[in-house]
Amino acid sequence: MSHVPGPSRRAQYSASTRRALVDAAERLFAEHGYAATSLDAIVAGADVTKGALYHHYSGKQALFEAVFEKVEAAGARQVQVALEGQRDPWEKAVAGLRAFLEVVRQPSYSRIVVQDGPSVLGHERFREQEERSTFTTVLDLVRAVLGSGSWTVDAEMEHTFARIFFGAMSSAGAAVSTAEDADAEAARVEIAIGFILSGLRALSDQGAQLPEPPETPTS
Repeated sequence: MSHVPGPSRRAQYSASTRRALVDAAERLFAEHGYAATSLDAIVAGADVTKGALYHHYSGKQALFEAVFEKVEAAGARQVQVALEGQRDPWEKAVAGLRAFLEVVRQPSYSRIVVQDGPSVLGHERFREQEERSTFTTVLDLVRAVLGSGSWTVDAEMEHTFARIFFGAMSSAGAAVSTAEDADAEAARVEIAIGFILSGLRALSDQGAQLPEPPETPTS
């Protein structure tokens, strides 16, 4: 039998160092924010040298990106778990909304993704990261909701609906994250978006049809 070697000791040590740096940076970024967190504090928290940090990351912003991706991915997974077992598309949409509102109230997600993410990564990069992890979920929910009625909706209109809801969710997340009373703001958001979903469901149940978009005039 041939022997399949596992990861080398050096590779294991390298992975362990990266995890320690990301975990320490996540704790400090969540507690103090990006601007107030120094590299000295991060390497001290990870119990590694600054040389080890620069071996794996070009600087604080690169390390922040790694932390951002970890926290954002964990939040997306939490939403996905909440959707499992939900068969009714409307109830599934509400479950996704509630899970998202729970995620944005978590200290790490609130500070790192919602508050510091746009300024540290830049708006365009932030949107790319956010859409990569959560837009597909919103689009799937929109497709399920629109497909449950008698509407005939093409892919372009599905994307239009998804972008509107995605924008609303992003704005709501920022509002909840920065509110003095995050729980109260989350409750208001759930009521507001739930009201919109209820209106769509009522129209669907009534058999209402979506109007056709006007044709673009050709010159």
